[in-house]
This record gives sequence, structure tokens and C-alpha cells, in this order.
Amino acid sequence: MNRKKKINETLKKKAKKANAKLHKNNKPRYISKAEREKLAALEQTENDTLHE
Repeated sequence: MNRKKKINETLKKKAKKANAKLHKNNKPRYISKAEREKLAALEQTENDTLHE
């Protein structure tokens, strides 16, 4: 009983990993609030220089 359980566990684990590899995460990378503010400020200065 114990040996069967162990074998099934390892097979399930392998299948789970393979399945996870197939379904990549489509979520965009997290950008912190400070980083977003920096990017916005940089974009603002670029827009100001273009309009002058």
C-alpha cells in the first residue's frame, strides 16, 4: 500500500509540474507605486520638452 501511494504521489507531482509549464502566467509584471511615479514623472518631462 505504502509503495503504491509513493509512486502515485510522484507521478501526480510530475504531471502537475508539466501542466503548470504549459499554462504560463499572462499577468503583467508588478510595478511598485514608487516606480510608477518615477515613470510618470519621466514621461511628463519628455512631454514638456516635446511641446516647447
